[in-house]
Amino acid sequence: MTENTAIEAMFNVGAHFGYSRARRHASAKPYLFGAKNGVDIIDLTETAKMLDAAKERVMELGKAGKNILFVGTKLEIKDIVEETAKSLNMPYVTERWVGGMLTNWSEIKKRTGRLKELSDKFSKGELDKYTKMEKLLFEREMGKLQVVFGGIVALEGAPAALIIIDPREEHIAVKEAEKMKIEMISLLNSDCDSSNIAYPILANDSAIESVRYFIAQLSEAYEAGKKARTI
Repeated sequence: MTENTAIEAMFNVGAHFGYSRARRHASAKPYLFGAKNGVDIIDLTETAKMLDAAKERVMELGKAGKNILFVGTKLEIKDIVEETAKSLNMPYVTERWVGGMLTNWSEIKKRTGRLKELSDKFSKGELDKYTKMEKLLFEREMGKLQVVFGGIVALEGAPAALIIIDPREEHIAVKEAEKMKIEMISLLNSDCDSSNIAYPILANDSAIESVRYFIAQLSEAYEAGKKARTI
């Protein structure tokens, strides 16, 4: 894909729409084309460069077989994040970020372990020996754990990187990743601080088609890296 083709594709999904100038974060200013009717317009030539850098890094991670944790809890985009992570067999958080998910892994591991235990017993029919009320309580517990921890149940330790959609929304995840020195790749709009993100991609981080486009680009890069590893 040529740069012009990429820019056209990004333009078609509304990637150039930032937020109002009043919400602009100072770190976004160098990557803006200007403003129209008080709304920031993102310079997609800059976005294309950012995306290429992020894709190159994701490809390296794919080639090395590293785990990437996908994070995106906003209602309008969480299904896209979950679908993409599952297609790559990668962990994800799309409901809510539980404090300590990275910084207090030993405690989180107990919760995922409990989920595995209950899921295993349920699949083997081992809960049938309990009363209806006891079984119902176990199923409710399993359901609650699945919602919060189901996406990371296979994660055995800290991921190599996080792919975050809207770091302003996912500020707790960002702080924990910073503390743990875990690399971050992020789709972020003009209201976000990009200074602490290793690979920022400045673009519309709320519109469904925009998020779908960028997360697909990163997914394809990871798959390309995996393919290169097996050749």
